[in-house]
Amino acid sequence: MSSDANIYMTEERRMIQESAREFTKNEVLPLANKLDPEKGDIPPELIKKMGEMGYFGILIPEELGGLGLGVFEYCLVAEELSRGWMSVASLIARGNTFYKTVPGNEDERKQRIEAMAMGEYLGAFAMSEPQAGSDIASISCRAKKDGDDWIITGNKYWCTFADGADFIFVICRTEKHEDPAKRYIGLTGIAVEKPKGELPKGVEGSVIPKIGYYGWKTWELAFDEVRVPANMSEADTGKAFYSIATGLETARAHTAARSIGLAQGALEDAIAYANEREQFGKPIARFQAIRFKIATMATEIEAARQLMYSVCHKIDAGGRCDKEAAMVKYYAAEMAERVTSEALQILGGAGFTTLHAVERHWRDARLTKIFEGSSEIQQKIIAGHLLGK
Repeated sequence: MSSDANIYMTEERRMIQESAREFTKNEVLPLANKLDPEKGDIPPELIKKMGEMGYFGILIPEELGGLGLGVFEYCLVAEELSRGWMSVASLIARGNTFYKTVPGNEDERKQRIEAMAMGEYLGAFAMSEPQAGSDIASISCRAKKDGDDWIITGNKYWCTFADGADFIFVICRTEKHEDPAKRYIGLTGIAVEKPKGELPKGVEGSVIPKIGYYGWKTWELAFDEVRVPANMSEADTGKAFYSIATGLETARAHTAARSIGLAQGALEDAIAYANEREQFGKPIARFQAIRFKIATMATEIEAARQLMYSVCHKIDAGGRCDKEAAMVKYYAAEMAERVTSEALQILGGAGFTTLHAVERHWRDARLTKIFEGSSEIQQKIIAGHLLGK
């Protein structure tokens, strides 16, 4: 990508981008190519290196040990990491967007957040349930107060990194509303600390078999009267819906960045293959059908990238842009599926093997249309802004 005329790209941002690109090429991609076909986990050594690079603390304030940068820089790094392995780009969210949910008193929280910025204390998120996905207000996992503790009972689904994290932020119902229009009131986020590499005491779990997004495990969890210290202020009780809603713009920009990185990685692999693969006496890159595919793929990637830059800029400027965040998440995810599929087509039979990274990008791209709000949810949000709810 040529960004010489890009109004958003400062010299500092170029350096961050180039550094993340080199890190991905040298550290992430070789591991992804080895471990993804084996469904292996991201190794602790890579997490440590990512911590040393500051990738878990991009959004964490400097006074808490982070870099104190913006969503723009966060998404720049996520895009580059996704060119190697989307799971690694997703992992950095377990620090950057979790530091506000860290449990403990003021001193404990500061120490834990400083560790989080180094990748040494990371979180997992348990919100979805077997019967609650996009409809957050229908969450039924409950928590009741017992003295200074919460007691959590219920099931959670799609909790990625539940085993590897140091705590799980569990969205529970602490207050029930009979009025269907107010079901979103009474949800509380409760941080459940646990040993790294294990599930919390009193929690049973089973790994969900996935067709992609390897590198870590995604869990179904059953909480059976799990006792947890009430480690948040009373003012936060019952208001998790609002904190979730305000964090969605950053989460959707991050998903767009991951989608763009997947597509860019697939495009680069397709170009390299097209220049090497010969048929009928010449490289297939000489055939118009292939050239037009690559031209279209590159155009769609750049369109998504520039929209992402605009959205990140608006978020960092402090303005609301839920419509634009929905647009970029929707467009980038749909684009990533198209582009990675076209890349696989260019590789032909080779693309249908695990010998090339294109099939990994293709499988992972399909997920971007589902998580952080499906494409249909994004269309609903966009249409609501344009046509009224």
